[in-house]
Amino acid sequence: MKLSTRGRYAVMAMADIAQQAALSASDGKMSPMKLADIGLRQEISLNYLEQIFGDLRRAELVTSHRGAHGGYTLAAAPESIRIGDVIQAVDEPVEVTRCGSSSGCLAKQARCLTHDLWAQLGQTIYQFLNSISLADVVSGKDLSTLPHLAQPTSLVELLGEAGE
Repeated sequence: MKLSTRGRYAVMAMADIAQQAALSASDGKMSPMKLADIGLRQEISLNYLEQIFGDLRRAELVTSHRGAHGGYTLAAAPESIRIGDVIQAVDEPVEVTRCGSSSGCLAKQARCLTHDLWAQLGQTIYQFLNSISLADVVSGKDLSTLPHLAQPTSLVELLGEAGE
């Protein structure tokens, strides 16, 4: 599975806002972040960020502020925004099967031999992304040390933890 740039850039931009908010939190009030500034810091084009932030706003993950001092703020605390939610907001699928529906991935609507393996891996990835908050990412802590993310030693163990 490869996550597209849209999903990665959405997470990068949201983490940027969370980090900048933490750096400027001395007065207790978060100033809106301009997309142009986020784009410069993260090396993402302004046009692409505008598209991404339209999706993030519709998903109510960010709030837009108009005017000369406008921009975007997080709609919730970084601790409560999950990476999986950010990726879903920009319509990034977390599926690793080659079929787009439950009807099957082979001719005549049959499922391939390894369908369940890839479907379970997709669910495990989704669970992983939803177990990490923006605050976890911005804090710089080693994500593998989080208690709910014990690292499996093999793919077999990983799939075993996912319920197979």
